[in-house]
Parts: sequence; structure tokens; C-alpha cells
Amino acid sequence: MTLIKGAVPYGEGDPVDILVEDGQISDIGNLKSDDQDVIDARGLIALPGFVDLHTHLREPGREDTETIETGSAAAALGGYTAVFAMANTDPIADNPVVVEHVWRRGREVALVDVHPIGAVTVGLKGERLAELGAMARSNANVRIFSDDGMCVADPLIMRRALEYSRGLDVLIAQHAEEPRLTVGAQAHEGETAARLGLAGWPAAAEESIVARDCLLAGHVGARLHVCHVSTAGTADVLRWAKARGTQVSAEVTPHHLLLDDDRLNTYDPVNKVNPPLRAISDTKSLREALAEGVIDCVATDHAPHAPQDKDCEWSAARPGMLGLQTALSVVIQTMVQGGLLDWRGVARVMSERPAEIAGLPDHGRPIAVGEPANLVLVDPKATWTVNGAELASLASNTPYEGMELPGVIKATLLRGKVTARDGKAAR
Repeated sequence: MTLIKGAVPYGEGDPVDILVEDGQISDIGNLKSDDQDVIDARGLIALPGFVDLHTHLREPGREDTETIETGSAAAALGGYTAVFAMANTDPIADNPVVVEHVWRRGREVALVDVHPIGAVTVGLKGERLAELGAMARSNANVRIFSDDGMCVADPLIMRRALEYSRGLDVLIAQHAEEPRLTVGAQAHEGETAARLGLAGWPAAAEESIVARDCLLAGHVGARLHVCHVSTAGTADVLRWAKARGTQVSAEVTPHHLLLDDDRLNTYDPVNKVNPPLRAISDTKSLREALAEGVIDCVATDHAPHAPQDKDCEWSAARPGMLGLQTALSVVIQTMVQGGLLDWRGVARVMSERPAEIAGLPDHGRPIAVGEPANLVLVDPKATWTVNGAELASLASNTPYEGMELPGVIKATLLRGKVTARDGKAAR
């Protein structure tokens, strides 16, 4: 039994006490503290626990960069109660054996609900469909499939995947990148890349695949999810597709909301990511699209890398950056302080909408009596300075190193269990 004293749900109204019993919210009001574990939440905002549709936990295969345990700790410290682990592990999560391993390890660690994402194609090669039905019917109950890191570029394979997904009631999440347009690409195609002598990555490589897949999804009546939207043009395509009734959802990463390709001037590979950091005009458009609901949610694309994969020349560096522990702070800085979202909006894009997209009935729920006690407590006035070496991840490749960011997560609860508190994850 835990009593949260003096929190303000969604940052609205007067402070209240929230009593948590048997994994649920049992009472809300002005409550007495007797023998309960009391969390002093005066000055804190209570939100439903966050859901990340796009996390790389690296296990199995690259436990030198991240494990399900360390990634889960980072997630809990970032306010997350559920994460979806991408399939580009080693071996690839393209069969029931691998997805069940990830699912079981997540349950053993028990800091967040870890949901494995299954590969769309065998070996992420884009040539033939993986065992979608077997993974969906496995103990892992896979609900999302993605070849993230690789695009399902063949339109016939993508159409077949969408057709199967409809029958299985699962979701196909596309890494939108026309590979023939990005051969050798190293940075967003624009003035910065030209000045630095880096091969350009055109926005059309993303936008053309999103347009194609929206047409395919509409044709077969299936659901489509677009990973890490990065361009203003993609937002325009999504707006068009949604207006004509296409069942498409989309995510944007925190780094694409905050950072732009001016960061590349130092040639520091910590800023190398796929899709690349775009122009500042794209960043502005993405913020507006998220506030409007054209882009549905925020997803971290948390991508830990070992030092040897990042501390090298730009062309040889692996793309990706950490995101789980910094996501909320970036959303506060770009969306809340920018006046584009209130705290209800934060709950929508970081908890409610991703839970709805993934079909999680016990996450993204209202803060109300009888609901699951998946909660995060945030100090909106506090700030913190990012130090990659002090983050819970095994890796330290954060682009926010040394930045002072707003918002400090004071506690995270998963079904009433405190999984993170005062900067420390439960072990």
C-alpha cells in the first residue's frame, strides 16, 4: 500500500492524495497516512506512466551496449511503464523463440512491461515474410511488427504484410527510407551537408515511402504506423492520408523535436542518427504536427551504442542516440514551454495515444479510482544537467551531454510497485 501525498493530476486543480492498493488506485482525496509507504508529492504533477513504442534494448546479441535489465532501468527512470523492444537484435527477433526470450527477460526484470516487436521479414532482409502468425500467437503475444533499421522497400512484400496484419489484428510499423535514394547518405540533404562535404539524405526518401504505404494500407484496409517521422513533408503526407480515412499513426522522436542539422558542424558522431537530424524548418513543423495530432505520439528510438561504434570518424559511426531518460525533459522544453502542449497533452502523446496504438488496455489509463496504478510523478520546476556516464544505460551516447533540461522525474510506479524513485531504479 502506497500513499502519494499532495500530487496534482495532469497539472490541473488542487493537490490530492492518491492511495494505491493491490496494483490499483483505490482512493483519491484528502487522505490520512497511517501505515502506508508515503511519497511526498507536494509540488509534483502526476501523469499516467509513459509508453514507448520504439526502444532498442540490444538483448540478445549486443549485451555490451544494453541489456533488458539496464534498458528497463533507464525506462523506469524516464517515467516509462511499458516499452516496445525492436527486432534488430542478434539473432533477429523474427521467430517465436527470440520474442519469447525478450518477453521472459522483461518479466524477470519487472521494472517496465517489455513487449517485443517482431520482424516483418526474415532476417530483416525484406525478401520474405517472417512468422507473423506464430509470433502473434506465442506467449509474447506480439502486437507490433517492424524491420526498423531497414525499410520494407518492396511494395509487394509490404502489401502482403499489411494484408496479414489485418487478419491477425496486429500493427505494421515502417522504417520509411527508400534505400535507393540513401546509398552512402550521411546527413540531411541541405546546406549543412553540402558545406561539410557529407553525402545528402533527401527528405523524399522518407516521404515517398510514407505516401506509398498510406496508399497500400488504405487499399487493403489495414493499420499502418510510421516510425520516427523527421520531415515537414512527411507530416503533410500524414495529414492528407488521415483526412481521407487511412488508418495510419505516426511517432516523432525527442531529438527530432529539439535538434537540427546545425549540430553536425562539429562532425561529432553522437549527432549521427537514422533518419538524420533535419533542417530547423522541419523541427518546427514536427512540433506543430505533434500538437495538432497529425503525429500521434512521441517515441524515443533509444539506441545505445558501444564507444567503439561512436568514437570514430563520422562515416564509420553507427547511427542512434540514447533517449529514455531525457524524453520527457525534451518534450517539456519543446512543447510545454513552447506553449504547444499542456500537461494533458503530454499525457496524450507520451502515454494515452501510444498505449491505444499498441492495444495496451492497462496503460495510458486515466488517473482515477479503480484504474491501474501506472503512474509517474514529475517536478515541473526542477532542472537537471545531463551526464551520459551517470545514465542507467550501459552506453553513454547522448546528444544532450552537459545540457540543463527542465523537469525531473521523482517516482515511477508500475501497477503500484515503485520502480524508480529519486533518481534510482528499483533492483
